[in-house]
Amino acid sequence: MHKLKTLHQLPNDWHKVLKKQCLLPELSSTIEKIQKDIKQNKKIFPEVNNIYKALELCSYEKTKVVIFGQDPYHKEGQANGLAFGVNPNIKIPPSLRNIYKEINDDIGSCKYNLGNLEGWASQGVLLLNSSLSVCESKPNSHKNYGWDKLIFSIIKSLNNKREVIFILWGKDSIEKENLIDLDVNFVLKAAHPSPLSSYRGFFGCKHFSLTNEILVSLGKNPITW
Repeated sequence: MHKLKTLHQLPNDWHKVLKKQCLLPELSSTIEKIQKDIKQNKKIFPEVNNIYKALELCSYEKTKVVIFGQDPYHKEGQANGLAFGVNPNIKIPPSLRNIYKEINDDIGSCKYNLGNLEGWASQGVLLLNSSLSVCESKPNSHKNYGWDKLIFSIIKSLNNKREVIFILWGKDSIEKENLIDLDVNFVLKAAHPSPLSSYRGFFGCKHFSLTNEILVSLGKNPITW
Protein backbone atom coordinates (compact mmCIF):
# COMPACT_ATOMS: atom_id res chain seq x y z
CA MET A 1 0.00 0.00 0.00
CA HIS A 2 2.89 2.39 0.74
CA LYS A 3 3.80 2.39 -2.97
CA LEU A 4 0.25 3.34 -3.94
CA LYS A 5 0.47 6.41 -1.72
CA THR A 6 3.12 7.79 -4.05
CA LEU A 7 0.51 7.97 -6.83
CA HIS A 8 -1.15 10.91 -5.08
CA GLN A 9 1.86 13.08 -5.97
CA LEU A 10 2.75 13.56 -9.63
CA PRO A 11 6.50 13.63 -10.33
CA ASN A 12 8.71 16.44 -11.56
CA ASP A 13 6.96 19.80 -12.00
CA TRP A 14 3.69 18.22 -13.16
CA HIS A 15 2.00 18.28 -9.74
CA LYS A 16 2.88 21.93 -9.15
CA VAL A 17 1.78 23.00 -12.66
CA LEU A 18 -1.54 21.15 -12.61
CA LYS A 19 -2.29 22.31 -9.08
CA LYS A 20 -1.39 25.94 -9.88
CA GLN A 21 -3.64 25.87 -12.95
CA CYS A 22 -6.44 24.22 -10.94
CA LEU A 23 -6.25 21.18 -13.23
CA LEU A 24 -5.09 18.53 -10.78
CA PRO A 25 -7.73 15.76 -10.97
CA GLU A 26 -8.91 13.73 -8.01
CA LEU A 27 -6.69 10.65 -8.16
CA SER A 28 -8.01 8.93 -5.03
CA SER A 29 -10.77 7.05 -6.86
CA THR A 30 -8.31 5.74 -9.47
CA ILE A 31 -5.84 4.65 -6.79
CA GLU A 32 -8.58 2.93 -4.80
CA LYS A 33 -9.57 0.87 -7.84
CA ILE A 34 -5.97 -0.20 -8.38
CA GLN A 35 -5.69 -1.06 -4.70
CA LYS A 36 -8.79 -3.25 -4.97
CA ASP A 37 -7.25 -5.14 -7.90
CA ILE A 38 -4.06 -5.71 -5.93
CA LYS A 39 -6.02 -6.99 -2.92
CA GLN A 40 -7.66 -9.49 -5.28
CA ASN A 41 -4.15 -10.67 -6.23
CA LYS A 42 -4.37 -9.24 -9.73
CA LYS A 43 -1.07 -8.24 -11.29
CA ILE A 44 -0.86 -4.60 -12.34
CA PHE A 45 1.40 -3.35 -15.12
CA PRO A 46 3.61 -1.45 -15.14
CA GLU A 47 4.89 -1.83 -11.59
CA VAL A 48 3.43 0.84 -9.33
CA ASN A 49 6.71 2.78 -9.13
CA ASN A 50 6.71 3.04 -12.95
CA ILE A 51 3.11 4.16 -13.48
CA TYR A 52 4.20 7.81 -13.72
CA LYS A 53 7.46 7.03 -15.55
CA ALA A 54 6.52 9.15 -18.59
CA LEU A 55 5.97 12.20 -16.36
CA GLU A 56 9.05 11.41 -14.32
CA LEU A 57 11.39 11.32 -17.33
CA CYS A 58 9.79 14.20 -19.23
CA SER A 59 8.88 17.27 -17.17
CA TYR A 60 6.23 19.80 -18.11
CA GLU A 61 8.91 22.40 -18.71
CA LYS A 62 10.84 20.05 -21.01
CA THR A 63 7.91 18.67 -23.03
CA LYS A 64 8.14 19.53 -26.74
CA VAL A 65 6.40 16.51 -28.29
CA VAL A 66 3.61 14.22 -27.09
CA ILE A 67 3.05 10.70 -28.45
CA PHE A 68 -0.04 8.90 -27.17
CA GLY A 69 -0.39 5.16 -26.72
CA GLN A 70 -3.53 3.30 -25.68
CA ASP A 71 -2.69 1.44 -22.49
CA PRO A 72 0.38 -0.35 -21.10
CA TYR A 73 1.51 -3.75 -22.34
CA HIS A 74 -0.37 -6.36 -20.34
CA LYS A 75 2.12 -9.23 -20.32
CA GLU A 76 4.74 -9.93 -17.68
CA GLY A 77 7.92 -7.88 -17.89
CA GLN A 78 6.99 -5.69 -20.87
CA ALA A 79 5.53 -2.41 -19.63
CA ASN A 80 7.88 0.26 -18.32
CA GLY A 81 5.54 3.26 -18.08
CA LEU A 82 6.41 4.76 -21.47
CA ALA A 83 3.92 4.50 -24.34
CA PHE A 84 5.20 1.95 -26.90
CA GLY A 85 8.40 1.38 -24.89
CA VAL A 86 9.39 -1.91 -23.25
CA ASN A 87 11.84 -3.00 -20.60
CA PRO A 88 15.40 -3.96 -21.60
CA ASN A 89 15.96 -7.41 -23.13
CA ILE A 90 12.29 -7.75 -24.09
CA LYS A 91 11.32 -8.71 -27.64
CA ILE A 92 10.29 -5.62 -29.62
CA PRO A 93 6.47 -5.57 -29.93
CA PRO A 94 4.99 -5.33 -33.46
CA SER A 95 3.82 -1.69 -33.19
CA LEU A 96 7.20 -0.49 -31.97
CA ARG A 97 8.91 -2.53 -34.67
CA ASN A 98 6.81 -0.68 -37.25
CA ILE A 99 7.67 2.65 -35.60
CA TYR A 100 11.35 1.81 -35.98
CA LYS A 101 10.78 0.87 -39.62
CA GLU A 102 9.12 4.22 -40.33
CA ILE A 103 11.95 6.10 -38.60
CA ASN A 104 14.53 4.30 -40.73
CA ASP A 105 12.53 4.93 -43.91
CA ASP A 106 11.89 8.55 -42.95
CA ILE A 107 15.24 9.81 -41.66
CA GLY A 108 17.59 6.94 -42.45
CA SER A 109 18.59 5.90 -38.94
CA CYS A 110 17.16 5.05 -35.55
CA LYS A 111 19.38 5.47 -32.50
CA TYR A 112 17.06 4.21 -29.75
CA ASN A 113 16.12 0.92 -31.38
CA LEU A 114 16.34 -1.53 -28.46
CA GLY A 115 12.81 -1.02 -27.13
CA ASN A 116 13.56 1.25 -24.19
CA LEU A 117 12.51 4.76 -25.24
CA GLU A 118 13.97 6.68 -22.30
CA GLY A 119 16.30 8.39 -24.78
CA TRP A 120 13.29 10.02 -26.43
CA ALA A 121 11.77 11.03 -23.09
CA SER A 122 14.99 12.68 -21.96
CA GLN A 123 14.81 14.96 -25.02
CA GLY A 124 11.30 16.20 -24.30
CA VAL A 125 9.08 13.54 -25.85
CA LEU A 126 6.19 12.74 -23.51
CA LEU A 127 5.26 9.09 -24.18
CA LEU A 128 1.86 9.03 -22.57
CA ASN A 129 -0.63 6.16 -22.53
CA SER A 130 -4.35 6.96 -22.35
CA SER A 131 -4.52 4.63 -19.35
CA LEU A 132 -1.48 4.51 -17.10
CA SER A 133 -2.14 1.02 -15.75
CA VAL A 134 -3.65 -2.31 -16.75
CA CYS A 135 -4.38 -5.77 -15.32
CA GLU A 136 -2.31 -8.69 -16.54
CA SER A 137 -3.65 -10.22 -19.75
CA LYS A 138 -6.62 -7.81 -19.83
CA PRO A 139 -6.07 -4.95 -22.28
CA ASN A 140 -8.12 -1.81 -21.55
CA SER A 141 -9.04 -3.20 -18.13
CA HIS A 142 -8.30 0.17 -16.48
CA LYS A 143 -9.86 2.28 -19.22
CA ASN A 144 -12.62 3.48 -16.90
CA TYR A 145 -10.48 3.93 -13.80
CA GLY A 146 -10.31 7.71 -14.18
CA TRP A 147 -6.96 8.12 -15.90
CA ASP A 148 -8.73 10.08 -18.63
CA LYS A 149 -9.21 12.96 -16.18
CA LEU A 150 -5.47 13.16 -15.65
CA ILE A 151 -4.77 12.97 -19.39
CA PHE A 152 -7.28 15.77 -20.03
CA SER A 153 -5.57 17.92 -17.40
CA ILE A 154 -2.13 17.27 -18.88
CA ILE A 155 -3.30 18.23 -22.37
CA LYS A 156 -4.97 21.38 -21.06
CA SER A 157 -1.79 22.39 -19.22
CA LEU A 158 0.22 21.86 -22.42
CA ASN A 159 -2.25 24.10 -24.27
CA ASN A 160 -1.14 26.83 -21.88
CA LYS A 161 2.49 26.01 -22.58
CA ARG A 162 1.91 26.36 -26.36
CA GLU A 163 4.00 25.25 -29.35
CA VAL A 164 3.75 21.55 -28.42
CA ILE A 165 3.66 18.93 -31.18
CA PHE A 166 1.01 16.26 -30.61
CA ILE A 167 1.51 13.04 -32.59
CA LEU A 168 -1.76 11.14 -32.86
CA TRP A 169 -1.75 7.60 -34.22
CA GLY A 170 -5.00 5.68 -34.57
CA LYS A 171 -8.61 6.35 -33.60
CA ASP A 172 -8.08 6.42 -29.83
CA SER A 173 -5.36 9.07 -30.06
CA ILE A 174 -7.02 11.12 -32.80
CA GLU A 175 -10.11 11.48 -30.58
CA LYS A 176 -7.95 13.64 -28.29
CA GLU A 177 -7.58 16.27 -31.02
CA ASN A 178 -10.67 18.10 -29.79
CA LEU A 179 -8.88 18.73 -26.46
CA ILE A 180 -5.89 20.35 -28.16
CA ASP A 181 -5.76 24.07 -28.89
CA LEU A 182 -4.90 23.95 -32.58
CA ASP A 183 -4.27 27.70 -32.72
CA VAL A 184 -1.13 27.44 -30.58
CA ASN A 185 0.00 23.82 -31.02
CA PHE A 186 0.78 21.39 -33.84
CA VAL A 187 -0.96 18.08 -34.59
CA LEU A 188 0.31 15.25 -36.78
CA LYS A 189 -2.18 12.42 -37.47
CA ALA A 190 -1.86 8.97 -39.02
CA ALA A 191 -3.07 5.39 -38.72
CA HIS A 192 -1.87 3.34 -35.76
CA PRO A 193 1.49 1.56 -36.20
CA SER A 194 -0.10 -1.78 -35.35
CA PRO A 195 0.34 -4.44 -38.08
CA LEU A 196 -3.45 -4.32 -38.51
CA SER A 197 -3.41 -0.69 -39.65
CA SER A 198 0.18 0.38 -40.36
CA TYR A 199 -0.26 0.04 -44.14
CA ARG A 200 -3.33 2.29 -44.05
CA GLY A 201 -1.38 5.49 -43.54
CA PHE A 202 1.21 5.04 -40.82
CA PHE A 203 3.99 3.94 -43.15
CA GLY A 204 5.03 6.99 -45.11
CA CYS A 205 3.58 9.51 -42.64
CA LYS A 206 7.07 10.97 -42.07
CA HIS A 207 6.10 12.22 -38.64
CA PHE A 208 9.64 12.02 -37.33
CA SER A 209 11.20 14.31 -39.93
CA LEU A 210 8.15 16.59 -39.85
CA THR A 211 8.42 16.89 -36.08
CA ASN A 212 12.05 17.91 -36.34
CA GLU A 213 11.29 20.43 -39.08
CA ILE A 214 8.70 22.07 -36.83
CA LEU A 215 11.05 22.08 -33.84
CA VAL A 216 13.84 23.69 -35.85
CA SER A 217 11.41 26.32 -37.20
CA LEU A 218 10.57 27.15 -33.57
CA GLY A 219 14.24 27.48 -32.67
CA LYS A 220 14.24 24.27 -30.65
CA ASN A 221 16.59 21.30 -30.83
CA PRO A 222 15.36 18.45 -33.04
CA ILE A 223 14.80 14.99 -31.56
CA THR A 224 17.41 12.30 -32.07
CA TRP A 225 15.13 9.39 -32.85
